[in-house]
Amino acid sequence: MLFFSRNQKPAGPPEFLIVGLGNPGKKYALTRHNAGFLFAELLADRENVKINKIRFKSVTANVTLNGHNCLLMQPQTFMNNSGEAVREAAKFYKIPPERILVVFDDISLPCGKLRIRRKGSDGGHNGIKSIIYQLNSDQFPRIKLGIGDKPHPDYALMDWVLSTFKKEELPLLKEAAEKACDAAALIVGGDIDEAMNRFNS
Repeated sequence: MLFFSRNQKPAGPPEFLIVGLGNPGKKYALTRHNAGFLFAELLADRENVKINKIRFKSVTANVTLNGHNCLLMQPQTFMNNSGEAVREAAKFYKIPPERILVVFDDISLPCGKLRIRRKGSDGGHNGIKSIIYQLNSDQFPRIKLGIGDKPHPDYALMDWVLSTFKKEELPLLKEAAEKACDAAALIVGGDIDEAMNRFNS
């Protein structure tokens, strides 16, 4: 079952923020750290909208998801300062952390897997660390997209997350991002428990 209503136009201010994390610029486009950006692009494509409006230090699109008006965001601050963009949008629209869904990469999950959490620590992820700091809260839901762990312990983490996906990994990532889109619709609709039951790896 799909939870999308492609022909609805958003009415009124956004009720939710849906934030895909990544780094701006072509050289980062298919890097592991940009899994959240890739999710946002897939969701926009499914909903037939363009992420092209510049505001809140982000490129954004308004999208109606499961009957709710959402602001879809790709922060352009670079990963480590993602919280600045999220804080600006949340403050402007008076959106509490519980209605801010963040989608990002996770090295602890194999490529193609995802995990949904209601809240939690940053887990060593600098983008999440920035959001927690700027919101002064860790009470926001998140979807983690697996990008696979470093190939060996001596591999520098920064080099790994900024490496590009292998050709054979891209279909796995797309499959996980498709599931994340469906999970996002459930979460926005208030069914995070169902989303976790259906999609957690």
